[in-house]
Amino acid sequence: MATIWFDGSIVPQHEAKVSVYDHGLLYGDGVFEGIRVYGGRVFKMQSHLRRLYESAERIRLSIPYTLAELEQALRDTVRTSGKPDAYIRLVVTRGVGTLGLNPFTCPMPHVFIICDSIQLYPPQLYDTGMKVIVAQRPRIPVACLDPAIKSLNYLNNILAKIESIDAGVLEAIMLNTDGQVAECTGDNIFVVKDGAVVTPPPDAGLLNGVTRRFVMDTLCPALGIACSERHLRLEDVYAADEVFLTGTAAEVIGVNAVGDHVIGTGRGGPVTARLTAEFRRRVAAGAPED
Repeated sequence: MATIWFDGSIVPQHEAKVSVYDHGLLYGDGVFEGIRVYGGRVFKMQSHLRRLYESAERIRLSIPYTLAELEQALRDTVRTSGKPDAYIRLVVTRGVGTLGLNPFTCPMPHVFIICDSIQLYPPQLYDTGMKVIVAQRPRIPVACLDPAIKSLNYLNNILAKIESIDAGVLEAIMLNTDGQVAECTGDNIFVVKDGAVVTPPPDAGLLNGVTRRFVMDTLCPALGIACSERHLRLEDVYAADEVFLTGTAAEVIGVNAVGDHVIGTGRGGPVTARLTAEFRRRVAAGAPED
């Protein structure tokens, strides 16, 4: 059973409800964060909260709690759940308004925290790697919708996810309208060539993931692995020695094939394995909350 904090209080799951007039429901007008808990510690909590407030500011949504208050709410929800390892969904909706688009008819946002469990991919795929496809649907251009905004409007990603489901796989690579690699439907993507790690830059049209930055700023330097950003095309992915994905729910997982193209040996690779092991070691030793 999930534990839910709703507008300031822990409530039973059946009482955690939003109005049919909430603009978060009507228009996807709101922001959210997915956050992991390891050993009772909220992984990269400060990074997630900063991004939540930055996303809200970009859509002119005023969160009715301070960062410190939301931090305490997260801790209270995790403690009440009794789950040492969990997944948190922190959501801010625009709140109740009219049936029109005007967001400023919504006087008070709703804020809620769900603390539950998640398993995005089967455990065996972390050993063997997984197959993905390339979605036909491109990523929304940055000029149309800033991917730095982690909004409730995920329809672009969902339509690409449907393509992967129809193909019988669990993820799809999304290209931007210039044909460059952006990200997957719910994960960031990295390639490994000659021992060095490369990932697309944010201006390719991707969310600058918290786990992505943890890999780039902490894990790669700690392991002496070169890591950089540059624009990638599918040819770079197909020619890679390894490909891996990162995300809050996914953590670090290898890719063994992209469509009909086998990646490397077809069973992940040593760089991905080292990064996965280091990620697990660090969160087991005390997940960083910065």
